Amino acid sequence: MRPSHPAASVRRVVVVGSGSLARAVCHSTAVVADRPLTVTVVGRDAARCAEVAYVAGARAALSGTRARFRSAAVALDDDAELAGLIADREPDAVLHCASVQSPWESVTAPSGWTALVAEAGFGVTAPLHALLAGRVARAVRRSGVSARFLNACFPDAVNPILAGLGLPIDAGLGNVALLTASLRAARGLTPADRLRVLAHHVHLYPPAGPGEEALAWTDDGPVADVTGGLAGQRACRRAELNAVTGHTAALLLRDWRPGAVVHTNLPGPNGLPGGYPVRVTDDGITLDLPPGWDRARAIAWNTRAGEREGIRVDAERVRFAGRAAVALRSHLPDLAEGFPIAEVESVAARLLDLRAGLRAEPTAVSRAGQGSPRSPSPEKVWTSRSDPGR
Repeated sequence: MRPSHPAASVRRVVVVGSGSLARAVCHSTAVVADRPLTVTVVGRDAARCAEVAYVAGARAALSGTRARFRSAAVALDDDAELAGLIADREPDAVLHCASVQSPWESVTAPSGWTALVAEAGFGVTAPLHALLAGRVARAVRRSGVSARFLNACFPDAVNPILAGLGLPIDAGLGNVALLTASLRAARGLTPADRLRVLAHHVHLYPPAGPGEEALAWTDDGPVADVTGGLAGQRACRRAELNAVTGHTAALLLRDWRPGAVVHTNLPGPNGLPGGYPVRVTDDGITLDLPPGWDRARAIAWNTRAGEREGIRVDAERVRFAGRAAVALRSHLPDLAEGFPIAEVESVAARLLDLRAGLRAEPTAVSRAGQGSPRSPSPEKVWTSRSDPGR
């Protein structure tokens, strides 16, 4: 059982990662913080972490906010070292933004691996995104600090894996939050306008048919033409979208304070699959579904959406669905139908070996590299296998 969070403002934050999303979170936090806030940027590369902290700190100074930024280099594959840092900094929140799987590899370095991901669906990469997320979650638990843990790496599928492992997970960042921001901008809604969105990572890209689109509601009822409202976002280069995702994270940190009730939309709340409308209070995160929707119906809807990306996460097992199972049979046939959640790290190691071999196979630019619905998410930050802290 996790210790309950203290009813206190978020005043100390650890951001794990120093890539695009970590930078975006810090840059936005620097200008929206309305109370004293100390952010520690953590990763393997000391110079990159220091760079993020410097730029964010300069932005805070220019903006006149009381946000302060510092950095620390740690090995993210060393639970004890990371747990020690978390115990020392005593954060109110830990934001995980580091992955061993590149979000833009299909564009920058198409190969046999990116072709496989395009064929199988993005869900096949879930074990890779879960690798560091699981290690950081274990470090949070080991530290004994009652910190909120927010995961930005494919949270729609990874957060249920973390929950299945019995690890701490409060919610994710990005995905449905990004879609919400896009709809607000397209429909001219203000922060005061209540907007509920039910959406999965797969909805970052155009649906195969109108019945597979994300769903949204304002106080007055369903939002019409969600596809039209998301067209601007879907036309953007993936790397540009992290600026919006980072801002949604910064606003959540700002608004999560004693006595406040925050109505927002988050992926993977409390380890659920997909993204949901939620209510954030001192006591934690609860679903805030529109009329006619209950918890079971919303989970089933998001589970079906995840299967279109080739993955379903049950209580104790990760299942590869449809085309993902077909694509894996020619490479890792014993994993084609899935694996026990407890084996996620060993499965990630096998996928990393497979990726290394397939990267050596030249291929034409994959469908993912052309911006298809199977493209990787903008929510993850680039790292390499040999440098997991970046």
